[in-house]
Amino acid sequence: MEPYSHEKHKQHAFDSFCKKILKNEALNYSSELNRQREREVSLSELSAQEMDMLFSMDKYPSEIFSFSVLNFDVEVNDERIGEALAALPEEKRDIILLHYFLGMTDGEIGNKLNLLRSSVQQKRTRALRKLEKFMEGKA
Repeated sequence: MEPYSHEKHKQHAFDSFCKKILKNEALNYSSELNRQREREVSLSELSAQEMDMLFSMDKYPSEIFSFSVLNFDVEVNDERIGEALAALPEEKRDIILLHYFLGMTDGEIGNKLNLLRSSVQQKRTRALRKLEKFMEGKA
């Protein structure tokens, strides 16, 4: 009877060993899932700034309109806006670029271009009307 009980003991020991391994694997898997849940964030919970960090867009020189205004280089990435700006007379284009792209006031633009502030404002308004007509024609 002894060999039989020894075989039974080995079988029970092996069964116990397998159960311990499976239990520990289940615990490891569970703790790994918990670690992942702590680190992962749903995409719907991300802010707009964080979403912008998730991708990048290639920029090609052929897609960028470059304008030079008073020793400033202004790049316009939108093709329709770039074409519309290119269609404007140089002085009006410079006023639009200085005001909207470089953030200058009408007074600052007037000082740089030797114009009155009111003249800058009038030219900017006329340029915006031309841009609007150009953009509507392209739509």
